[in-house]
Amino acid sequence: MSKPHLVVGNKNYSSWSFRPWLAMKATGIDFTEEVVRLDSPDTKARIAEHSRAGRVPVLKHDGVMVWESLAIIEYLAERFPAARLWPADLKARALARSISNEMHAGFQALRSSCPMNMRRPRRRLDISAAALENVRRIDEMWQDCRATYGGDGAFLFGTFSAADAMYAPVVNRFDVYDLPASRPAKAYMEAVKALPAYREWEEAGRQEDWVIPHDEA
Repeated sequence: MSKPHLVVGNKNYSSWSFRPWLAMKATGIDFTEEVVRLDSPDTKARIAEHSRAGRVPVLKHDGVMVWESLAIIEYLAERFPAARLWPADLKARALARSISNEMHAGFQALRSSCPMNMRRPRRRLDISAAALENVRRIDEMWQDCRATYGGDGAFLFGTFSAADAMYAPVVNRFDVYDLPASRPAKAYMEAVKALPAYREWEEAGRQEDWVIPHDEA
């Protein structure tokens, strides 16, 4: 089996790229990567070299091409079962998949108000009522998962899982925009931010000098 090859966007901004990258890094899946600069004159052409979907991330592996973050993670879970990307318990796994899909499809107000930005100095941002409702829902989910399935672990389902990868960009948003969070949510955020893989991506994002104005809230 060859190494998976992941094509990602700017590490400072590309939340969707961050998710499968973190899923592989944090669980020890060996892979190669390629960064495509977003919002650049040649971005469309460069992405077209990898996928007709016109967006990143894209995973290439053993003749298979997968795009969309959650689809990539599901593929990885099938091909690399030792990574244990989903909880072993049926009920926990169902909840993990449900909240991951809710992240994939929802929280548009929060995304619009607070783009992921790894190098943004931490400071409070006033957000809309709709975005604040997204924040409350996410905090509620994190508390529920931790209380029900967290056990002695630090993550949503005890050990790191795909659900944590899906919410890692939200951890950045809660952090750098100083969004209101409960004590359990803050403890969870600290656990995610302490991951060596999270820190590696964060540092790479901070080193980029590319600026996308509409993502600088």
